[in-house]
Amino acid sequence: MADVPSNLEIAQNATLKPIEEIAGQLGLEDHLLEPYGHDVMKVSLDAIQEFADRPRAKYVVVTGITPTPLGEGKSTTSVGLVQGLNRLGKRATVTIREASMGPALGIKGGAAGGGYSQVVPMEKLNLHLTGDIHAVSAANNLLAAMLDNHLFRGNELGIDPSTITWRRVVDMDDRGLREIVTGLGARGNGPLRQTGFDITAASEVMATLALTTSLTDLRERLGRIVVGYTAKGEPVTAEQLHSAGTMTVLLKEAIKPNLLQTLENTPAFVHCGPFGNIATGNSSVVADLIALRTSDIVVTEAGFGADMGAERFFNIKCRVSGEKPDAAVIVATVRALKAHSDKYRIVAGQKLPQALFEENPDDVRAGAANLVKQIENVRVHGVSPVVAVNAFGTDHPSEVDAIREISEQAGARCAVSDHFARGGEGALDLAQAVVDAVEEPTDFHFLYPDEASLREKIETIATKIYGADGVDYSPAANRQLDRYEAAGFGNLSICLAKTHLSLSSDPTLKGAPTGWRLPLREVRASVGAGFIYGICGDMRTMPGFGSDPAAAHVDIDANGNTVGLF
Repeated sequence: MADVPSNLEIAQNATLKPIEEIAGQLGLEDHLLEPYGHDVMKVSLDAIQEFADRPRAKYVVVTGITPTPLGEGKSTTSVGLVQGLNRLGKRATVTIREASMGPALGIKGGAAGGGYSQVVPMEKLNLHLTGDIHAVSAANNLLAAMLDNHLFRGNELGIDPSTITWRRVVDMDDRGLREIVTGLGARGNGPLRQTGFDITAASEVMATLALTTSLTDLRERLGRIVVGYTAKGEPVTAEQLHSAGTMTVLLKEAIKPNLLQTLENTPAFVHCGPFGNIATGNSSVVADLIALRTSDIVVTEAGFGADMGAERFFNIKCRVSGEKPDAAVIVATVRALKAHSDKYRIVAGQKLPQALFEENPDDVRAGAANLVKQIENVRVHGVSPVVAVNAFGTDHPSEVDAIREISEQAGARCAVSDHFARGGEGALDLAQAVVDAVEEPTDFHFLYPDEASLREKIETIATKIYGADGVDYSPAANRQLDRYEAAGFGNLSICLAKTHLSLSSDPTLKGAPTGWRLPLREVRASVGAGFIYGICGDMRTMPGFGSDPAAAHVDIDANGNTVGLF
């Protein structure tokens, strides 16, 4: 792989087509489009109904093995794949999440892809795009303000302040806001209580927006959000606080998907950005519903490994949308499989160990258990897997051959993709493998039925997807599960919040650990979004900047151009 200019240099030198032309590729006419500047369009949800009778596209989810702290390139692979599919004569569209500015200006980088497989304009995508995330912040914080005002005005609903779970949010890494006290100072400043901030991507409002199917559905979901409980244990909702209507108004533009394009002028929907550990880690249902009626193949990305984002795609997102995936791409890299041999120490923001780049197919095989398990996690849902080896210039042919052998033995197609350095041309083999996979008959099914108990759902995910021997519930988790069942939330889906760095709940355990049990210490209800999430370990919902964040290097030049971004 040849040296590649920076992501920003490539993006700023891209030749973009008029966004109206990109919309035309999808058959979207002017009455369905709202220009946002010169390079972005908002798309009306009316397109869902208007195109309901059109043929449905093939549906492909891009997921991965358990990643290293640096990530293994799912967004880049998703973009490269649709560019490759278009080179094969397929009308392909990619749907990805919006970028949260906190991680983008921290260590992780942006969410536009990379190299010659990016969605552009990348500065807009990575730096608050059309303001959707800020609208989510506003809706979330409106509810927080209404809640505190209710307490201040006499607490007619009898809310027990110790049960309040609703926090404020901001779209930035700011560890100083993790735990705060409100109401300090004069008596008129409101009730004195401990609370905190999460990053906006962790807000239930964000997850709710991503899983809604219409503006009416959004209004109903927002009304169901539970902020706390009365002394009698009864849930208190946003509807009871007379907040859901205003929240919907604040989100009525944000619900419309954003249409952009890739470097090779293929359509890209960029919409919503829920966290991948405490939420679904998938882009919006409405973007996919529009894309599926305007394309031949739709490629969507799910966060983290197949045990997390893909499992939630299958069991939460597809349950809401009613759509069935035709194939799943599992992104793997030589360096990540070597890392799963547990012989290398990889830390975000630090230089990778030199030994990681030396030829060693045995270390690839030693870490292969993780890939095999993630292939199994896709196949257990009845979906055809395709392993995409995201190529790096430091890879050795013997190591790539080892991944291909492992994949085929586990029942998955395998293709090497050099999309980062060569764009769609470098992804042609992967694109052809996906075309072959989506033509196979599928037997997609959910992992658990709606009517299963919450504990049955949790234990199914823990044992079948993570490989745990069982689940150990804390006394608090047991009480919370009993409360949610009694409140009528037992039919909701499950989202287990655990580390993304291991199939287990322990980030230090690599490969595919066995002989362990999942510790469930707390359970929370995202009733508006439609799932219950169990917390397995210490989940950070407000990141912090590192010692050398990307934000320290971004600036503007004399011509008004952004510099220093990725």
